[in-house]
Amino acid sequence: MTIRETTIAKLQELPEPLLQEVNDFIDFVVHKHESQTANDKIQSDVALAWTQWFESVDRIAATPTKLTSKSQQLLLNKYRQQGLEL
Repeated sequence: MTIRETTIAKLQELPEPLLQEVNDFIDFVVHKHESQTANDKIQSDVALAWTQWFESVDRIAATPTKLTSKSQQLLLNKYRQQGLEL
């Protein structure tokens, strides 16, 4: 006997008041599964959107701007001495 057949046999033996409770529980389980599936899809969509955003940002070519002050030049030189590239 399969799980479906066993469950149907048990349902057929239940009195009417308990059938309503079982029916409500089945609705709850179905709703819970549908909600979890929808939530997983949303999380997957958000992760994909962030991945695409980071990939597009990584492809942006940044060109240094002309330094306008002596302090900016000194700061840039200090970063370069520490091995940082801007």
